[in-house]
Amino acid sequence: MTAPPRRRGDLGVRAALLAVVALVAVGCVYPLINVLAEALSPSALPRYAEFVTSPVDLAILRNTIVLGLLVGTCGTAIGLLFAFVQTRLAVPGKRVLHLIALLPMISPPFAVATATVALYGRRGLVTYGIFGTEYDIYGLDGLVMVLSLSFFPVSYLGLLGMMRALDPAMEEAAMNLGAGRRRIFRTLILPLLAPGVVAPFLLLFIEAIADLANPLVVGGDYTVLASRAYLAVTGEYDTTSAAIYSLILLIPSIGLYLVQRRWLARKTRITITGKPSGSVHLIRGWGRWPVFTLAVLIALVIVSLYGTVLAGAFIRAFNVDFSLTLNHMRVALLGAEGREAVADTTLLAAIATPIAGLAGLTVAWLVVRHLGRAAGWLDFAATLGVAVPGTVLGIGYVLAYRDDIEVAGVTVLPGLVGGGALAGGSLAIILAYVVRSLPAGLRTATGALAQIHPHVEEASTDLGARPLQTFRRVTLPLIRPALLTGLSYSFARCMTSVSTIVFLVTPDTKIITSQILSAAGQGHYGVAFAYCTLLSLVVLLSLGLIRLVVGGSILTRQEGRL
Repeated sequence: MTAPPRRRGDLGVRAALLAVVALVAVGCVYPLINVLAEALSPSALPRYAEFVTSPVDLAILRNTIVLGLLVGTCGTAIGLLFAFVQTRLAVPGKRVLHLIALLPMISPPFAVATATVALYGRRGLVTYGIFGTEYDIYGLDGLVMVLSLSFFPVSYLGLLGMMRALDPAMEEAAMNLGAGRRRIFRTLILPLLAPGVVAPFLLLFIEAIADLANPLVVGGDYTVLASRAYLAVTGEYDTTSAAIYSLILLIPSIGLYLVQRRWLARKTRITITGKPSGSVHLIRGWGRWPVFTLAVLIALVIVSLYGTVLAGAFIRAFNVDFSLTLNHMRVALLGAEGREAVADTTLLAAIATPIAGLAGLTVAWLVVRHLGRAAGWLDFAATLGVAVPGTVLGIGYVLAYRDDIEVAGVTVLPGLVGGGALAGGSLAIILAYVVRSLPAGLRTATGALAQIHPHVEEASTDLGARPLQTFRRVTLPLIRPALLTGLSYSFARCMTSVSTIVFLVTPDTKIITSQILSAAGQGHYGVAFAYCTLLSLVVLLSLGLIRLVVGGSILTRQEGRL
């Protein structure tokens, strides 16, 4: 395949490159440099000796690794189970099961944790109300359950696509040779799915060790590095310790992220050479029912958790007084803090979403079409927003932007975090939203651009169009689905983000996720449920609006040109 001529000298390409490099540098690289500088400062070096000799710190490190391994294993297993049911079993209700599996993607990350406490805690409706036992959900078992159910859609969607793409002819050949279903699954399907299993496992491991909100809600005495770093900043005002914990947390996160990318690059198995030559033979024997029953039980648990969130918003006191009330919704929607939180979060997410979407598209366009050896570096730097734990990035913002940045005695960037924060900290929150959401748009746009033959754009440049004109008039309409996906995911991630934002919220700016965390921490579960319900509703309505506006506007322009 011949690539179109690269026009590095074009002013538009240079401007686009400069803009995205500045965004990534300010939003991600510079805060990380501050974390590393603080963690490796002379005053911090003796603390590492204390860390490796402290039984408490070593236990925290062990807790973090164990949690990541268990969540990676359980979340990937649940995703594989749901994908197998969807693609290989002849059972009813697949569409409903699919929609249930996607519920955690549109809710705040600790909605499941709050509902789990209400249902399965010491005085939970299920554990105490039905079985009469005071089960302690706080700790490792509660965290594994909550995080696995919250993050498994990542593995489910990836494995679902891979299982649908497998050529059924190979399974038919194995069946014709006398292999049973179990042997086919073990010796044929699983090896082909190896990249699809390893990649989400590593991703879930990273998400689990980096998560902050859930350990604060259901962690109990089970302390992990993310929550310990958070407490070092907010409770002890010890930024040096927080930077040390962040560096220790950053090493496995970045390392495993690089391993994941290398695995996907080197271990991809190609099984599609065109239209599949056979049809999938769905399992119809009695053996399908135990597998389907397990998936249904997990789906019922998910429904019960989100049903609790919805019902809890309108119940006076969950597990105590089940009479209906609108007080919680009134506090969340009409109270001064609630109304401000809903408005501020929606506004800041609405500002950050198109920036993140456009930046992701621009980076993908530069990496795929216009950069040579530097493409890999830009791609890696742009994906740091998701590879770096949100807690680490939040602490980096505190270290980097709490004071004005001056060059030669001139303030070039006002302090974004702290009492004198610019616009009440809003600019820092928008910047964090953008860099945390940008990788989603980058990945989807990169995949879409790889499917467009370079000769399509080459024809435009041969006719005299400049690269930016070609991108706007030719490339962008062709990758509209990628733009829509990137915008949708970016908005949902902005609205539900907490691990980075919790460090940046000031008295002048209210964020819904911060309000939920505060309400749950104080035991006001009704108010927390009300916030979760409002947040999920806003996300759903906004996703529909994005689909309508983005799809309609580009389609209208295309029809006008035709």
